[in-house]
Parts: sequence; structure tokens; C-alpha cells
Amino acid sequence: MDRAMVLPLLQGLSERQARVFLMLAAATARHQGELLQKVVDEDIAHAAGALAATLETAGRGIVYEHQPASLPGARLMAELKTLIDEMSKSAGSSLDRDAALALRRIEHGAKMMATIGAGNEFQQLLGRVLAPAPGDRGHEEAPTPAPSLIIP
Repeated sequence: MDRAMVLPLLQGLSERQARVFLMLAAATARHQGELLQKVVDEDIAHAAGALAATLETAGRGIVYEHQPASLPGARLMAELKTLIDEMSKSAGSSLDRDAALALRRIEHGAKMMATIGAGNEFQQLLGRVLAPAPGDRGHEEAPTPAPSLIIP
């Protein structure tokens, strides 16, 4: 059911845009807020919307950094911006358009979840959908057991 809620956000995206969406969504799912200021769906929507607006404005040749309405949103935005900057180093400036579109999808998803609940349901949803499958450790090798000494 979780995947059925995320799939509409991916609909109509190119392969590259979908990859950017998934990378940004994974960063959003992993984002840890401050102890007393946890990120909620509204913060995610504001952060994604502000960063998307900043990228769209820059695409028109105007340098203006939009800001989210909350401090947790600003922290998430800074983390997402850093990730986009790192991706842009290898992909070029055309990534900004794809990132803006992916961020708009994240914003839309967070707004939808904020209307049906209160809290961080969208972040939890992304965490469940993007979590590795049980037993899937990627390309890591299984740890070798440490030698043990049994003394009778």
C-alpha cells in the first residue's frame, strides 16, 4: 500500500528525474531534526517548495534564495541543497530543472499527507518505501565472525 501512495509522485517523470526524486526522497526520509524540533510534513513541503522555487528562479537568470517558513524546514532545505550541489558537479546545470521538478513532487506528496494527518507521516512513508529489503545488504560482504576463545 505504501508503494501505491508513492507511485503517483513518480508518474510522468523521465528516468533521470525519477532517480533525482528518489535520491532527494531518501535524503528527506533520513533527515533527523533537532531534539525538540522534529521535521513534520508541513516543514518538508515548505523546504521542498522553497528550494524548487530557488532553482526555478535561478533558471530564469535571477539569483534569489527562497526560504521555508520554519527552522526545521530550513535545515532540511540546506541538506537537500547540499545534495543537489554534489549531484550537479557531475551532471551539470541541467540537473537543476530535474531537481526542481522532483522537489515539486516531494512538496505535493508532503502537502497531501499533511492534509490527512498531523506529524511526519510523509517522512515515515518515504522511509518505509525506500528502505532496503530485509537481508539485502547491497554489495557489502557478510561480516566474518570474530574469533572466540572458549575456556572450560
